[in-house]
Amino acid sequence: MAAGLLLKMVGFCVWALFWLAGSATVSTSTTAFAGGEAVVVDARSAIAVTNDDFVCTTLDWWPPEKCDYGTCSWGLASLLNLNLSNKILMNAVKAFSPLKLRLGGTLQDMLIYDTSDSRLPCTPFVKNASAMFGFSQGCLPLRRWDELNAFFQKTGPKVIFGLNALNGRVTMPDGSLGGPWNYTNAASFIHYTVNKGYDIHGWELGNELSGSGVGARIDADQYAADVITLKHIIDSTYQSNPSKPLVIAPGGFFDAAWFTELISKTKPNQMDAITHHIYNLGPGVDDHLVQKILDPSYLDGEASTFSNLQGILKSAGTSTVAWVGEAGGAYNSGHHLVTDAFVFSFWYLDQLGMSAKYDTQTYCRQTLVGGNYGLLNTTTFEPNPDYYSALLWHRLMGTKVLSTTFNGTNKIRAYAHCAKNSEGVTLLLINLDGNNTNHIYVTSQGAQTQSARKEMSDHIPGLGEAAELTRQEYHLTPKDRNLQSQQMLLNGIVLATDANGDIPKLEPVQVVGTQPITVGPYSIVFAHIPSFYAPVCS
Repeated sequence: MAAGLLLKMVGFCVWALFWLAGSATVSTSTTAFAGGEAVVVDARSAIAVTNDDFVCTTLDWWPPEKCDYGTCSWGLASLLNLNLSNKILMNAVKAFSPLKLRLGGTLQDMLIYDTSDSRLPCTPFVKNASAMFGFSQGCLPLRRWDELNAFFQKTGPKVIFGLNALNGRVTMPDGSLGGPWNYTNAASFIHYTVNKGYDIHGWELGNELSGSGVGARIDADQYAADVITLKHIIDSTYQSNPSKPLVIAPGGFFDAAWFTELISKTKPNQMDAITHHIYNLGPGVDDHLVQKILDPSYLDGEASTFSNLQGILKSAGTSTVAWVGEAGGAYNSGHHLVTDAFVFSFWYLDQLGMSAKYDTQTYCRQTLVGGNYGLLNTTTFEPNPDYYSALLWHRLMGTKVLSTTFNGTNKIRAYAHCAKNSEGVTLLLINLDGNNTNHIYVTSQGAQTQSARKEMSDHIPGLGEAAELTRQEYHLTPKDRNLQSQQMLLNGIVLATDANGDIPKLEPVQVVGTQPITVGPYSIVFAHIPSFYAPVCS
């Protein structure tokens, strides 16, 4: 017993002496901790700031007949036929309080709204191989829009609605679609929404029409004019409202020249957020998706997109901010037992961490439900692993992003933010290695002032106060150590909804702060460290 107490005291003293030293270099930390590895967090200032509701997800319009590579993975997940009374679905949205929810996707540019101006019959999407995007024009009945808003009022998400940007277009000689946007139907729909008192967080114009486009494209000059038109519609329609929804565009793939022109012609304040999509893993049919996800170099590749867009916005003199408006990783509906399994949390959480470093304000995951990349199972609505990853991020990672470096293997991905609604910092560690366990100490880079060091030296706690230096850890692993499992373990316990469809509590383990963070093979750890001295977080 006495020997154990002595060891704890020695361990704490080593930690305290190291803390007081200021830990200017990583090499010092490795020596101090007898071969242990170290994450160095610079908490003197934030390198970026995200929205408080950074985590966002999507609902799409694809009907059951949407198939890819011989597999039809959408079922009844469309905004037109989703079961809005399902308890798990409702609880899954409520758990975020709030969840940012983007309604849109490819078929939004083939969708009309059944308002009084529409003289066309309100019919559903019908598969048509010769039509743009493989389906005929569809329609949103107003009664369904009412049902959706009743669901939103019960569950509390912040809703972004993607508008049809192709109305009124004509084909240009270069193959693009030109002519001004015919906004009549969209404006009527926005008026209806306002008159009903429905709360919309943002209106987004178009889907994947930027740059070379996907199936169709519009020049940036014309798109900018259409965004300004949308801004005028919103300003006019919401003029008596205390707050106005965001104006968002273009919901497409990043093209530096095209995005630069759009930003330039809508600055300084005609467009609130510029959205880009990410499917950097390639087609869902690819048999090498897992290898790509586990390759640090491949994951690093997307940083250039975030960095380039950040640079364009900073140099433009605009109030527009960057969002990821849709990200499913692998296009054409993803890949079953990859993009809906544990292994995809490596990609997803790394994307959240990486994008936040480059001033991305919001990150919308494709999808909440639907396809093979849903946060929820398409038929049962049972959460897939990424749902819990998203919820933990939302609850633990604050808005201030901290510079974070790791001195060991590149198979460890490390990100840190100020803790959310709490003291200290939260660290995210991702281990892409299936063989090695890492024991990682967390130290600060130049954060301690002289007075703070003195305060610490005057208050080195005795054993009776050691509990104040505990931290909370959340260890995520796949069931049966199978990366392609659709069940996730939190601290060794399988996560699943109960008989009432309630989302399980996400309880941490308490760990003595003098101990390193143990990151097992193929695992993810969130560690909330309330005692970490972080001036920028106070």
